[in-house]
Amino acid sequence: MYALIRRKDIELTPALPDHSHGLTRALLIGAHTGSTHTGLMLVELAGGHVDTHLHSFESSFYVLSGEPVLYLDGHGVELRPGACGAIPVGVAHAWRAAGASTWIEMASPRPRTPGTQPSDTFFLGPAPNDTPLPLDLRDPRNRNLFLLGEDDMDLDRLREGAKVTAPTVSASMATAALAYSGITVKMLVDKRLDAQLHTMFMVDYRPGGTALPHDHPFEESYYMLGGEIDVVADGERHTLHTGDAFWTGVGCIHAFYELKDGTAMWLETSAPGPPDRHAYRFDRDWDYLADQLD
Repeated sequence: MYALIRRKDIELTPALPDHSHGLTRALLIGAHTGSTHTGLMLVELAGGHVDTHLHSFESSFYVLSGEPVLYLDGHGVELRPGACGAIPVGVAHAWRAAGASTWIEMASPRPRTPGTQPSDTFFLGPAPNDTPLPLDLRDPRNRNLFLLGEDDMDLDRLREGAKVTAPTVSASMATAALAYSGITVKMLVDKRLDAQLHTMFMVDYRPGGTALPHDHPFEESYYMLGGEIDVVADGERHTLHTGDAFWTGVGCIHAFYELKDGTAMWLETSAPGPPDRHAYRFDRDWDYLADQLD
């Protein structure tokens, strides 16, 4: 099972009218697409706020534009494009934005339909209005937030030694990128940021990049940020463009092919979080076994 949502069909509508101002959003992936573990939304907050609340599900976000302020567990942080983070189960948070800000928001398991019981969202009071601090990744007290820089997936830069005096996060596996088959993957949200139920990461395809047919024991969602990519899911081929969203359910055999001699980039989530082993099942490997047995 899979779902394709074209950019032209995405419509932001007012949300949480009793607990927000200036908030609109569009549910991209959820129960209506067949998902159990994934609730993916495109959110815009324009000169408004979202009251302090908490969820019985886990969520994460990735800022696309603007400078929203997130009040997380009582502390206000000014975010910017590329900022992302995890909001753990049961942790109070609120949002403010002086101008228009947009972000992708992921929830796992998928939120319950509004108005159903029992509720999974609990409002605690108005959004704080304290002066926020800039996002400081070097502060060891930062537990839930991250920032993807412009060159954090640049493999040539990552090959160079980092200077001790560089004003950046200390180089480690937290700043590493994974490269294979013309694909670069940078983990954004996982257990490192206290996300227990899902992951969020950035994927960059170079010319000719390929992921051969495979499936997973978890759901995946994809939000296109740039370029074009061909995807084949359950034997059907589509070309994804900037602003499109895609989702594959457990067991959906899918593959990606960069065929335009260009690049493609998307934000991807996995829910539940991948297991330590057997996260991928490639058809090619099991076909090889079948040939050997024959």
